[in-house]
Amino acid sequence: MLVTLVLQKPFAPAPDLAAQELAAAERLQRVGTVALREATRELRTGQQVYQAACMACHAAGVVGAPKFGDAAAWAPRIGAGLERLITSTLQGKGAMGAQGGGAFSDFEIKRAVVYLANASGGSFPEPVDPEAAAAPAPQQ
Repeated sequence: MLVTLVLQKPFAPAPDLAAQELAAAERLQRVGTVALREATRELRTGQQVYQAACMACHAAGVVGAPKFGDAAAWAPRIGAGLERLITSTLQGKGAMGAQGGGAFSDFEIKRAVVYLANASGGSFPEPVDPEAAAAPAPQQ
């Protein structure tokens, strides 16, 4: 009777470990990122961001950082354009690390770049918050 029972039950095929590992990797694949921040926090002005994050180096010219208000040092940078200044700030340049994704939003960093450049001879317009620009106007 035991022999009959064993012989009637089909044997399971050997597991395909490579396929199992691939399936697990696909299930665990990263689909996005989560950024946590205070939803009710007001956006900082360029001056506030400068004082909190940029002033440590740009006030004293640490490691070759152009000093705040030094028009001669800022002239070639301002001449390169606002987008280039913003890109250098967000991605990092020289001894300055990337500022994107830190304690401040990219928009706040842009505000700080405009504040710093304008105090040093630039005449860039204040950046417009993309979220505020996309929001519908309140109806009255």
